[in-house]
Amino acid sequence: MRPFLRSAKVAPRGCSLPLQRVITDFAADQPFAQVPIKLQEHYGIKAAESTIQRIALGHAKTIFETSQVSPIFPETPGKHKDIIAQTDGGMIPIVEPDAGQKDKRKGKTLSWKEAKISLAHAKGSKTPVYAGTIAGGPQVAGLQLLDCALRAGFGANSHVHAVGDGAPWIVDQVATQFGEQGSYLIDFYHVCEYLSAAAKAVSPATAAQEAWTEAQKDALKTGRVETVLRVLAPHLEVPGIDDDQAPVRRCHRYLSSRRDQLNYREALANDLPIGSGEIESAHRYIAQQRLKRPGAWWRVEHADHMLALRINRRNGDWDAYWATFGKNLSRAANDNRQTTSRKSAA
Repeated sequence: MRPFLRSAKVAPRGCSLPLQRVITDFAADQPFAQVPIKLQEHYGIKAAESTIQRIALGHAKTIFETSQVSPIFPETPGKHKDIIAQTDGGMIPIVEPDAGQKDKRKGKTLSWKEAKISLAHAKGSKTPVYAGTIAGGPQVAGLQLLDCALRAGFGANSHVHAVGDGAPWIVDQVATQFGEQGSYLIDFYHVCEYLSAAAKAVSPATAAQEAWTEAQKDALKTGRVETVLRVLAPHLEVPGIDDDQAPVRRCHRYLSSRRDQLNYREALANDLPIGSGEIESAHRYIAQQRLKRPGAWWRVEHADHMLALRINRRNGDWDAYWATFGKNLSRAANDNRQTTSRKSAA
């Protein structure tokens, strides 16, 4: 029996490396409770949900730990002149158990934490490099964005064109990480929401509202920000009206305080994007598809680890991880001792 265990590289009641890979692959997309069904259907192998969770989270943790980055700003030319970069946040359901309770089902706290996803790719490329963090703050997300840009070909001769919804922490990180080699553009659709709201206060007629909005959009795309501000000025609400009832004031303030982030004319002239739909879509197919399922609540460390697992596969690092792991086999993922409750992971 022992010679077989050694040759198959398994422990009693454990899983071989190929089986661990299959389990982790299934669990990256499916709830842990559904993986045994998939495993039985496709491979005729029975495995308990606790085993599925232990194996998948073990590998996800290893991927998370080995994906932590400390990028260095480049001093040599990069592969590409123009790099497109985007970062955005989306909320993930988190559960925190009460350490004082023996029954982990009692006293738990439910909350939401922001998953910060970043991507970067060369102009014209359809293959972005992704990164993400949940427990990490803006600085961690900023370093991840720099690392994505480096992997995408950013160098001393490159320029980063960043697009987003204007969140202050994103704007600050683009400036911090890229300095004069980076620029930030407010997502055009986000600006249009402000214009559409203001249009309803400018004119009661639907047709007039649409025509007014289109005129302001055209002005912004052709570099006439000051024209838009002048058009808004006569319609500003009086100071006594609350902001939530003053769409023109909100629009005017939003645009006037972000003049340096509205250079749509230059972006369009250089065939660069003016919208951040790419990162918004990434949130859906990278984070939300697995971490935001109905009824699913995650411990924050488990959510971070599973996010790293999904990003690993999306970045094409999956085969490299298993090749490395196969040469440096850790017993952690195959440990038969259950250290976490199934109630705290999805």
